[in-house]
Amino acid sequence: MTPRERVLAALEHREPDRLPMDLGTARFTGMTAPAYEKLRTLLGFGRPGVVIDRMQQLVEVDEAILQHLGVDLRAFSFGHPDSGGDIELGNGRYRDEWGVVRRRPPGCHYYELEISPLAGELSAEAIARYPWPDPTDPGRFRGLREQAQRLRQTGYGVMFNARFNLVHMTQYLRGFHDWFLDLAGNHELFQTLMHAVLEVMIEMNRRALAEVGDLIDVVAFGDDVGMQDRTICSLPLYRKLIRPFQERIVATIRAHTRAKILYHTCGSVYHYIPDFIEMGIDALNPVQVSARHMEPERLKREFGDRIAFWGGIDSQRLLPRGTPEEVRAEVRRMFSIMGPGGGWVLAAVHNIQPDVPPENVVAMFEEGRRCVYAGAAAAV
Repeated sequence: MTPRERVLAALEHREPDRLPMDLGTARFTGMTAPAYEKLRTLLGFGRPGVVIDRMQQLVEVDEAILQHLGVDLRAFSFGHPDSGGDIELGNGRYRDEWGVVRRRPPGCHYYELEISPLAGELSAEAIARYPWPDPTDPGRFRGLREQAQRLRQTGYGVMFNARFNLVHMTQYLRGFHDWFLDLAGNHELFQTLMHAVLEVMIEMNRRALAEVGDLIDVVAFGDDVGMQDRTICSLPLYRKLIRPFQERIVATIRAHTRAKILYHTCGSVYHYIPDFIEMGIDALNPVQVSARHMEPERLKREFGDRIAFWGGIDSQRLLPRGTPEEVRAEVRRMFSIMGPGGGWVLAAVHNIQPDVPPENVVAMFEEGRRCVYAGAAAAV
């Protein structure tokens, strides 16, 4: 199979020739700059990383490394707006186009939230007056179709990284404390802010998908609605205050492309998975196996014929602290659980962090290439 055929087979619950694998295509399957530089040093080749996500300090993985590891997808996303982008504030601080201020403390790998511009007392009128980003800025869309056409010719699966991080963006704008208070007791204000932010995101993504929707295989977006041991809120509250907005996101994607929809949410989201399936999500990432109720056996048994899983190689304990042989053994174990009938794409649980030894990264992908399906092996 070509890499594209391999990915699509898995997402359609068919067994491909071998296990499809991902590194660095989505903004939640990538590598932080220090982890990437360690991998380059170990391999002895690859261009230095260019930061593509400032907050998370993710870098673009060089094509030579992607080919060496056997990664089956390539990705692209929005360009930078011509106006209204990040504003440098000095001392490791910047203000993004939404008005959120972040800083990078000394010795920290990431940029942390410092100022939430809509924190504190807030009214619907203030939300209406807020200077939202311009979703029509031409810089966002310049060259998108050309990128999609170029990637389509490579034979790899083509992913578009959409920007529908609605839960996160409203949390950043409102501040986590006030956001959770609104979720608990000020539902009208909560919905007003969610609606205002989503309108900007829908227009931005609608224009992009109209350009590239016929050339892509996967649309990826992320919005965390889980914590380590529970969902972000009760199921009835989720269905009242969050799911309706996510349904609009899915409907917007479906209106412009036949691509599969990959949705990322960390944490314990077992109780939400039936809703994800009903909404039309095709694949769930990162499959945080260390979270409560997220055992791979349970997920595959209960949902494996209706939703694909993307990720699942533990990044809290195994990847940073395990040995290469332990990583290999876990890849084999996960393949025995998640692999049958298709429906699994190998990836780490979220982005590979600075404390992950590069030997473990190599071990994960080397073992993944050995995960061949019985039909393919018999044909050989």
